[in-house]
Amino acid sequence: MTTPQFALGAMSFGTTVDRDTSMALLDRFAARGGRWIDTANCYSFWADPSGVGGQSETLIGEWLTARDGVRDRILISTKVGQQPTAAGKWPESAEGLSPAVIHAAVRDSLRRLRTDRIDLYWAHAEKRDDPLAETVAAFGATVRDGLVRRLGASNHTAWRVERARALAREQGVTGWTALQLRHSYVHPRPWAVVPEGGHRLATAETLDYAASEDDVDLWVYSSLLSGAYTRADRPMHEIYDHPGTTRRLAVLAEVSAETGATPHQVVLAWLTGGTPGIVPIVGVSREDQLDEAFEAMELRLTEDQRRRMDQPV
Repeated sequence: MTTPQFALGAMSFGTTVDRDTSMALLDRFAARGGRWIDTANCYSFWADPSGVGGQSETLIGEWLTARDGVRDRILISTKVGQQPTAAGKWPESAEGLSPAVIHAAVRDSLRRLRTDRIDLYWAHAEKRDDPLAETVAAFGATVRDGLVRRLGASNHTAWRVERARALAREQGVTGWTALQLRHSYVHPRPWAVVPEGGHRLATAETLDYAASEDDVDLWVYSSLLSGAYTRADRPMHEIYDHPGTTRRLAVLAEVSAETGATPHQVVLAWLTGGTPGIVPIVGVSREDQLDEAFEAMELRLTEDQRRRMDQPV
């Protein structure tokens, strides 16, 4: 497996991040040695007048084609399952994870990305109306047919991922070896409902599962909470308003001062350097944000700093 330190989140590329800026960010990412770009077939349907996605994959495909040799150095992560089948009617119109959808969607993604393979293909979110055994078989077929190299599950419970992996073994097909969830240094209140539809949070059980399974990588999105750690104009949602957040932010400020790193860099170092090692997906709209993430990969927290961050008092 090729495990990155962080993946570039391309969700907004081609919509709220315009074409020229997106291309410049991709150039910068490749020039600095970045490897993984994360997107989805539905990105970003909510930001496009059409009401359906594909803009991010299309822009990435344009970039891959325009830059000689870059496809051999860049790895592509994309997803299926949440593309609206009717504009303005998501989530009820989400395409789901039936074999017919997966069979068609993987080829549509390859066409938009202008490539012959997807390096990591995710089930974007659970769709329990679709029989899991059929979903597993369809994903396995994408690998068998040479369209996909590796498989993962996003926004799935750990027990359902493990059941799917068992089904893959029974069927003799390639199974999921990556799990993608929402996770950051601060956590919402227990049982709080996350306002963004479809998001599933990492839990202590998830972290233990990923740490215990040698062939399962954990990727996380919303790792920097859209800049809320540092931007007064983007306050944290009220679900984070509890004493645990107060304690964690105090320790984060201490470690940031001790290291001379930004709070974002400390959070990224905490995520990537722990157990399990986590792959944060970092979305950016400016080159300085991208540089900040690369510099975070050089930061090593001391045992004392990590202990204080893990157990703030």
